[in-house]
Amino acid sequence: MLNWLLSLLGLRPRRADDGPIDEDAAYANSYGDRTGEIISVEPIPEPEPELSPHARGDLTGEFLRKAFERRLDARKKLTT
Repeated sequence: MLNWLLSLLGLRPRRADDGPIDEDAAYANSYGDRTGEIISVEPIPEPEPELSPHARGDLTGEFLRKAFERRLDARKKLTT
């Protein structure tokens, strides 16, 4: 720790090997050694959402009639 502090204050002369380093050495120092291994990543497909009859376009006349009757019946139960 004392050597580090002295080097920060400029009281210790720099060593000859403290000079600039090349790109490969800097990469190895930061990220580790490069390997020849090639890794490919494939995205996982998202599952398709289940669609309701409304979204699929399966609204037939019969479906609409029954839905309307259910709403009328529910309205009658509220008024009586």
